[in-house]
Amino acid sequence: MRRPPFHFLVTVLLVLSACVAQPATVSSPPDSAAADSAAAAVSPVENLHDSCVELYDPAIDYFPQKLSVAYASGFDVEYHNNYKVVTVTNPWQGAQESFRYVLLQCGTPAPQDVEGEVIEVPVSNIIAMSTTYLPTLEDLGLIDRLIGLDSYMWTTNPAVRARIESGEIAEIGGGAAVNVELTLDLDPALVMTYGTGFSDFDTHPVLLEAGIPVALNGDFVEQSPLGRAEWMKFIAMFFNREADAAAQFDIVATEYNAVAELTATLTQRPSVLIGSVYNGTWYVSGGGSYMAKLLADAGAAYLWSGEGDVGALPLDFESVYAVAADADFWLNPDNSFWFTVDNVLESDPRYGDFAPLKQGQLFNNNARVNENGGNAYYEEGAAHPEKVLKDLVKILHPHLLPDHELRFYQQVQ
Repeated sequence: MRRPPFHFLVTVLLVLSACVAQPATVSSPPDSAAADSAAAAVSPVENLHDSCVELYDPAIDYFPQKLSVAYASGFDVEYHNNYKVVTVTNPWQGAQESFRYVLLQCGTPAPQDVEGEVIEVPVSNIIAMSTTYLPTLEDLGLIDRLIGLDSYMWTTNPAVRARIESGEIAEIGGGAAVNVELTLDLDPALVMTYGTGFSDFDTHPVLLEAGIPVALNGDFVEQSPLGRAEWMKFIAMFFNREADAAAQFDIVATEYNAVAELTATLTQRPSVLIGSVYNGTWYVSGGGSYMAKLLADAGAAYLWSGEGDVGALPLDFESVYAVAADADFWLNPDNSFWFTVDNVLESDPRYGDFAPLKQGQLFNNNARVNENGGNAYYEEGAAHPEKVLKDLVKILHPHLLPDHELRFYQQVQ
């Protein structure tokens, strides 16, 4: 779930994985009868989605459908005949450790002397500890494999909510207080979660200690929109769905790049302010951040594009006002409950001095929220940055996408 304010999202909320299973031992050399059976094994033409190997042959490549990583910097994969080694190199911002998973084709022997937690694939089910994994499960046709969430509150996905209502998805809680007993009862093939480096917020140490298979997903650390979206491939590898993920990501990347090309040569770029005050501090995205990249591709002149790096810049109200009082647009105020100008002014009357509010150019990314404040922008937008980019271009340069209807954003009136 990613519903807290932006700075909290950047510093704590975010996603990682680690997994556990006991490595199998390699069986002794086969006798002649077993060798004859192995000789009858047939090389698969596609990855096994729903079954295990029945006649194992060490010479066969059981992953004919492989993928490569083009944009994401936080994970990589090496393929072998009957297993793949997936390494999460950047599980959270500033992490000093990496996590390695040996994804073993079920029905085959585990490799010897290969470091990493062994998880048999394809996994039969999954517990998702962040809503950002749900769009990928839907895109790959795997929502029926979802058996648990950290919380029911935050998802806006209709298919997931229907499964919650029918009792097919359990709620296990999160952080160090995760319900280990319930999780053990569910007997998940995989729990996918995130890490922050803070024990109060991290679930994976508790689950690993209980012997539950866990994988850390570091999608939120990526500062490239397409890099973040490419983590759909990471999820897909646990289901042997490489081909489906590659095809889906190609659609996302092609659409994103096509929209970015529309703004690439623009000379008139409207100035943009983002964020709002939280507990006395106004957090704006650094110039090397995910949001700064999105705004640049949308044809914006982001007012802090040359400052800071990937994190949030903590500023006081006066400092922001000095730079952005006359901004052309105000986007992503990081308050899901701002729907009207009155809502904004009730938070702080000083907001009324900003030109974008006066001129009706404040757009909030809360067009699709549920009753608890769960927001589709955070749930769906990470996997589909092309949809976010289209919204931003429609707001900033409406003539470039005249037929597009806003999906995540709406004007604060």
